[in-house]
Amino acid sequence: MEILDNALQTYLDDHCEPEPEWLQTINRETYLKVLKPHMLSGHYQGRVLSMLSKMMQPKQILEIGTFTGYATICLAEGLTADGIIHTIEVNRELEEMLNSHFKLTTVEKKIKLHFGEAAAIIPQLADDNFDLVFIDADKKNNYTYFELVFNKVRSGGLIIIDNVLWKGKVYGEANDADTQNIRELNDRISVNRKVEKLILPIRDGLLIIRKK
Repeated sequence: MEILDNALQTYLDDHCEPEPEWLQTINRETYLKVLKPHMLSGHYQGRVLSMLSKMMQPKQILEIGTFTGYATICLAEGLTADGIIHTIEVNRELEEMLNSHFKLTTVEKKIKLHFGEAAAIIPQLADDNFDLVFIDADKKNNYTYFELVFNKVRSGGLIIIDNVLWKGKVYGEANDADTQNIRELNDRISVNRKVEKLILPIRDGLLIIRKK
């Protein structure tokens, strides 16, 4: 998934905050027990998400795509004392693992886990003043999720979308449907005057969007 040179990525890993013990455990378990473990955010991207959350000091976070909970926990690290993160996962088979992972941490009580299709769950969420949203689910629906959450994010809030460089394919010659879909997402966000935006070349690309 990483687009950076391995030596550079190792240097970056070595010069950021260390990976908490419980996240090391989740990382290992994911690679041992779950299909497509590369979908895990991992150490460096996890510290980026944690840093952004701590800078925002959010009271309400929404995450679309929980997977094994690694990014969920990183984002929850920045929540206010009474804050909560709503996280949506489509794969119910991950429930037992997720609950065991969350119990390893100090943020378990701040996590509200939802199972089902995100497009159906998002409109039902009572919270309409999210400080931060992280979109990391099925890529073909990224723009749909962006539209669904936009009015639920406060002015000044962040929407973060993962995998927007798609292993470098978006700026190369690739022309498959997935690549075209992500290019379209990036292009549509780039001309949206209601937001400020930039892509960070972290891992597979993080699109940081600030609502005006």
